[in-house]
Amino acid sequence: MNYLVIVIAAVLVNNIVLMQFLGICPFLGVSKKVSTATGMTGAVAFVMVLATIVTYLIQKYILDSLGLQFLQTIAFILVIASLVQLVEIILKKASPSLYQALGIFLPLITTNCAILGVAILTIQYEYNLLEGVVFAISHAIGFGLALILFSGMREHLDLMDVPKGMKGTPIALLAAGILAMAFMGFSGLV
Repeated sequence: MNYLVIVIAAVLVNNIVLMQFLGICPFLGVSKKVSTATGMTGAVAFVMVLATIVTYLIQKYILDSLGLQFLQTIAFILVIASLVQLVEIILKKASPSLYQALGIFLPLITTNCAILGVAILTIQYEYNLLEGVVFAISHAIGFGLALILFSGMREHLDLMDVPKGMKGTPIALLAAGILAMAFMGFSGLV
């Protein structure tokens, strides 16, 4: 039951983008096409889960045992940056088209505060490794859900007759606000 609560809370109630406002840069930058948003979701999910596992192990077996908890943020950033480089190398060889589509946004995963936030929250909530992995997967699903829904909205908005002063970023921010308000409807769920 605890795992179900973690999943529902991470995906719907405390959505990492729409409720905690982490990961806004890729949310706004990669959300112009659903195909690109789907690719970014996969890359972020992979890095988020892998980073949570590695940072959990570093925290428990190195930082805590040596009394170096104050190095948590720096250590976590280094781990995430290394994992993003690994993902970039894999994507370049496995899927060159996705690598080209993500373009500049792939290196932005390095500074995606959603990944760092999930890693730190896993430690703060005192989850064990399995709960941390479920937490990371759930937040990755929530990130992907928000990103894909928002990119679908943006594709639809491009087809609409939007007033000249609202075209582009203003209407996108307004749509993001409406999407966030829709997710607030889940706030009493858990």
